[in-house]
This record gives sequence, C-alpha cells and structure tokens, in this order.
Amino acid sequence: MAHPAGMRAAVLVPLYEDGDDLRVILTRRHQGMPTHAGDVVFPGGMVAAGDAGPEETACREAWEEIGLPPDHVEVIGGLEPVTTRTLEMLIVPVVAQVRRPALLVPSPDEVEVIIEPRLSELLDQSTWRQEAWGGHTLWFRPFPEGMLWGATARMVRSLLEYFR
Repeated sequence: MAHPAGMRAAVLVPLYEDGDDLRVILTRRHQGMPTHAGDVVFPGGMVAAGDAGPEETACREAWEEIGLPPDHVEVIGGLEPVTTRTLEMLIVPVVAQVRRPALLVPSPDEVEVIIEPRLSELLDQSTWRQEAWGGHTLWFRPFPEGMLWGATARMVRSLLEYFR
C-alpha cells in the first residue's frame, strides 16, 4: 500500500482475543516526549524513509515501542485517517489482529505504560464523556493509567462502530 497523500504518521490498532472478548493495545506516552507527552495513544509514529506504506510504519513502530514482533501482526484493514489537534499531521490507523506475546516491553524512552482494555469496556457509553471545543466535539475516556482523548479517541470510537 502506498502512502496516502499527506500521510505523516501511522498507528497500529492491535486487537487480540482474550477469552470471549477482544482487547486493544494502547500506550501512555512518556512525560518527557516533545509532543503529546502523557497522552494515551496507539503504538505508532512518523513515517521513516524507506517505509513501504502505513502498514510497515505501524508495524515498525509497534515493534520499537512495545516489542510486538511484526510476524505477530496480521493487518485486517484500516480506519479513516485522522488529523491531530493542530491539523498538520495526517495519521493513518492500521487495524490488525495480533498474537500477543507473553511479554510486551515498553520502550523506556517513549512508553510509560501499556493499557489493554476489553472492547466490551470501551463499548460502554457510560464510560465516555464529550465536550465541545471550538465547534468540535471531543471525546474523553479515562483509564486508571491516563486519559484517552483527541485523535486517538476518535480512532477508537471509529473502531467501535464495527462492533455495535
């Protein structure tokens, strides 16, 4: 898959089976990161020279950030690309079914904690709140480890539409 026009970053939306439920893997960015410090996000990042497309970027970043081996990732689709709050970065979400390794290893420079909520928990509308900001609706979903909001919350809510 080629890079969509304007693409600057890609994220992996990793789903894995846990009993009768599915879980998604999120991370909380390290407080020392220059951008989006402390935000709850999917593993992912900027396109590197030589990345063949969004799938390669997303898989490479998930390997670097949480130790998810690329051969444990089966891409099953994508979500509508989103922009960040500054509107200058187009992010392509790559949805994948993954085999979760026994141990995920957060990169100490980038990831403070790995969060693995069940989709059934995310589908519970009572756990979400929304606010109007500058003519836009922003969604917020708290976890004990941090707040999911912004572009990643939009991606999660887009993903959940497939499970309603």
